[in-house]
Amino acid sequence: MAKRKKISSASSSASQSGAFEFVKTIVYALLIAVVIRTLAFEPFYIPSGSMVPTLLVGDYIFVSKFSYGYSHFSLPFAPDLFSGRIFGSYPKPGDVVVFRLPSDPSIDYVKRVIGLPGDTIQVTDGQLYVNGKEVPRTEIGTYVDTSEGAPIVLKEFNENLPDGYTHHILKATSQGFANNTGVYTVPPGDLFMMGDNRDNSEDSRFLNAVGYVPLENVVGRAQFVFFSIDAQDPWWAFWDWPFEIRWNRLFHPVH
Repeated sequence: MAKRKKISSASSSASQSGAFEFVKTIVYALLIAVVIRTLAFEPFYIPSGSMVPTLLVGDYIFVSKFSYGYSHFSLPFAPDLFSGRIFGSYPKPGDVVVFRLPSDPSIDYVKRVIGLPGDTIQVTDGQLYVNGKEVPRTEIGTYVDTSEGAPIVLKEFNENLPDGYTHHILKATSQGFANNTGVYTVPPGDLFMMGDNRDNSEDSRFLNAVGYVPLENVVGRAQFVFFSIDAQDPWWAFWDWPFEIRWNRLFHPVH
């Protein structure tokens, strides 16, 4: 009987040790995930078409947290532990960044950096001007945008920012407030953001909605699309799932 007790005790001890190791592994994995999310990369989902054709509805992107240093928005749940940025630097014009909406920091936006502190920005008849100079663009064809459901045919352009950065934009019209603005002068410490889908983007042109974006509100730079799905069919139609994945966009760099 004593021998049986000894075997039972050893078995129970081994079982407890195995359970402890399993829990410890889970804790380590969670800590590593938190560190990576805080200091390296954070995933984001694209829910709107304001950055088409660069980013599509249904794209999942990784954002590098270290590109411009760290603010309290870099931390999970964004606790207000400090102000400003640690190891901070400004984005370059043309960078696609995720930031917290100044009027409601619980909301994430993704736009392209157009202006830095001291820059002047203006849009006249749909044409962008930076520091009083026309930003060159070349029409390259048409683009069918389905981000709002019904297809819309838009003009697609190559736009060349002053530092030589080239990217694609879409235009529907040259009319309306967003295409005929006053002159914006970017304040110290702020950024001026615009969407690539110029006539379907709520951005820094709308001062009461977005306005100038403090550098502190920047979460990081959009690096690449790691997954993308064109979810047009009902969620329960699992047999269509493989055909809804945009395979050509997987690990597609954002530029």
